[in-house]
Amino acid sequence: MSTTTPAHDARIAALTLADVYPHYLAKVTRKGRTQVELQQVIRWLTGFDDARLQRLIDERATFREVFEQATLNPNAGLVTGVICGYRVEAIENPLTRQVRCLDKLVDELARGKAMAKILRGGVG
Repeated sequence: MSTTTPAHDARIAALTLADVYPHYLAKVTRKGRTQVELQQVIRWLTGFDDARLQRLIDERATFREVFEQATLNPNAGLVTGVICGYRVEAIENPLTRQVRCLDKLVDELARGKAMAKILRGGVG
């Protein structure tokens, strides 16, 4: 298993979606993808509709709060690979793994991967 430190896990949990979302958006739009596609990826992982996602951003919800309210996609476990120096599927802390899974999906979107592959054959 990939070891993260308790301090790292606490920092990830305390990040707000409002602070991270603009970075996600900038990353994908710089590479020619759209906000609609970004939201599709987030919807697929979390089960949130666009209005709920916007409320969480407006409320400055932390990643802990976001993922406590999310209905994780049953295929989320199919998201594998390395992001930020960690192998997603090997991260022991469940919340940190979920956040890094989201990071990985955003990275795949920015790299131009086909949406069907990003969504692991599902729909967003």
